[in-house]
Amino acid sequence: MNNNGLEEIRTPDLRHVNEPHSSNGIQYEPKNLSNIFLDYSKRELDEFLEQRRKGRSIKTQYWIDRAGREFWEKTGGNICWESLNSFRNYVLGRWTSLDAHKKVLGFSNSFLNYLAKIRMDINYRNFGMCLELTRSVKERKMITQRIVIKEDLSNILAYIRKSRDEKLLNEYRYLHYTAFVLFGAYTGQRSMSTISRLTVGQFNGALASNKPVIIVKSCQDKIRMEHYVPIHPNLVDLLTELCKGKSDDNLMFEYHSLWMWLKRQKIPLSHNNNHFTMGDLRKFAEQYGDIIQWEQSNRAYILTHGVSGVDWSHYKHPLPEHVYDNYMKYWGRTKIS
Repeated sequence: MNNNGLEEIRTPDLRHVNEPHSSNGIQYEPKNLSNIFLDYSKRELDEFLEQRRKGRSIKTQYWIDRAGREFWEKTGGNICWESLNSFRNYVLGRWTSLDAHKKVLGFSNSFLNYLAKIRMDINYRNFGMCLELTRSVKERKMITQRIVIKEDLSNILAYIRKSRDEKLLNEYRYLHYTAFVLFGAYTGQRSMSTISRLTVGQFNGALASNKPVIIVKSCQDKIRMEHYVPIHPNLVDLLTELCKGKSDDNLMFEYHSLWMWLKRQKIPLSHNNNHFTMGDLRKFAEQYGDIIQWEQSNRAYILTHGVSGVDWSHYKHPLPEHVYDNYMKYWGRTKIS
């Protein structure tokens, strides 16, 4: 009771709740991540790696394997505050690319979630906070700084011809590299996820028609969309020559051969300080499409770019001859040499 005759309400003293306490003479510390030590086995990591690799592209599998190897080497089967913070700092210092940071740390965090499920211990998931990226203010870019013009493509083709003339490339490599560059520039297909997967049979079937159109399968497209891709008239003779003597089951192009050759040549682009890469073929098709005012619906369908809306998933389904005719309205007079 206080002096006014009212019952006094006492506030509990919480100052010592989180301090170490003892029972029967044994000292205890409050439970938090800094004093929790967990483990995992190499077998568990390998099983998780096998699950993650299924159905992924070669490039994605590379990063999965790389992330798994780095995680094992830096943690050695130990999960604790110190080991994971050390691993995070290593990743941030090892790579400068934000994309690489996300891939390696994202994989590691997924592995912790996997361990939490199979071991039925949520503490593994809680350690994911050690692998979070610091938030930073991102520079907003309104347009790409990588510009690819028709003269850049002509320069690449001239470079390939010069290498053939100087006996640095044989005739087959010359035809192969030229056909790849022209096909990528005229169609804007993704070099690795689409062009590298096309078969000779697909080209033979298309070239037998007056309006040659390749049927790209869903498994050959990044967003798993089956679609038609017209073959420009300037490519017909070159592609026909390249198909000779090959089985229909063979891949049409040797992606890695051209990729390594371009990597060694370091051919500059005219409007920036970058070197030409395989991805620039798709950029050219997009950017040159604006110059020739390529109709948006036909462009989106052939490039499978911006086709996630309801109209594409439920209504639009153009016929191959219509895809070809509309494409030729804009690209028919374009000649890349």
